Amino acid sequence: MNLILRLIRVLFVALRRPPLDLFGESVVRFRVWPGDLDFNLHMNNGRYLTLMDLGRLDLMARHGTLKQAHKNRWQPVVAAQTILYRRALKPFQRYSLHSRLVCWDDKFIYLEQRFQTGDKLAASAIVKAAVRRGGRTLRPRELLKAIGQERRSPPMPPAIKAWALAEEWSREPRGPAAPLLGRPAPQPGLQGADPERSPRRDGEDLRQAG
Repeated sequence: MNLILRLIRVLFVALRRPPLDLFGESVVRFRVWPGDLDFNLHMNNGRYLTLMDLGRLDLMARHGTLKQAHKNRWQPVVAAQTILYRRALKPFQRYSLHSRLVCWDDKFIYLEQRFQTGDKLAASAIVKAAVRRGGRTLRPRELLKAIGQERRSPPMPPAIKAWALAEEWSREPRGPAAPLLGRPAPQPGLQGADPERSPRRDGEDLRQAG
């Protein structure tokens, strides 16, 4: 099914489904169509990320955030996400996408999204999201106040805290084209060594004395 048709269906159904509590779980059901497949004949890894957008759309609509976003010209954005693939989704297989709000900090909202086939986990993801308006990022407490859900965040799970710290570290400036994990340190005594004069290991290019 074309993605735009999926978008229309999810939005149409979401606006008619009952509202969710702030920490309630959204469940949207899909099927693997031929256009979702890669050369290995299972759902393309990138398709999971695209469909996760639709899961968050259902969650926003049922939280009341989507209405406020339209009214205030908010722009929901993904700052970072990480996904773990556990089980392949095969052609025409049915599956469900589960989305829920986990916690937030001073700037970002953290969500969990899971792909399931029955009670079996196919993939799980953590999403770090934010909302922007007029060139600035709104604080989560502003969003919660707008939808009438002024609450404290639950404690951030250790796994999300560790990932968020690693993700922040990866954003630190390193100069142009610097590798994320740095370069291997040169070995002592080998800098500028002439390969023709380097010591040879036993059995390499042995020559018979004349």
